[in-house]
Amino acid sequence: MKGRSAKVYVDVTVEFDADGRMYPRSLVWEDGMAYAIDRVKAVRPAHAERAGGQGDRYTIMVNGQERYLFFEHSADFGDSNIGRWFVERKE
Repeated sequence: MKGRSAKVYVDVTVEFDADGRMYPRSLVWEDGMAYAIDRVKAVRPAHAERAGGQGDRYTIMVNGQERYLFFEHSADFGDSNIGRWFVERKE
């Protein structure tokens, strides 16, 4: 499956404002390396074109490079897990 992308679920540190908006502040890649999110440029509902799935796509800046970070909402509204964060990785 060369050339396909995969979802990489990542740990994300998030802050909430008084209106309930989420602001991701850092993420931990699968190798354990932590990256600060310099800025959130935009947030919009979108699907992950390369890896599949959908949710909220955060356009973020990390080390001066633009990246997409996705928040995939849980389908079970009664669950304490409201969703998961992922990024797309080329395989």
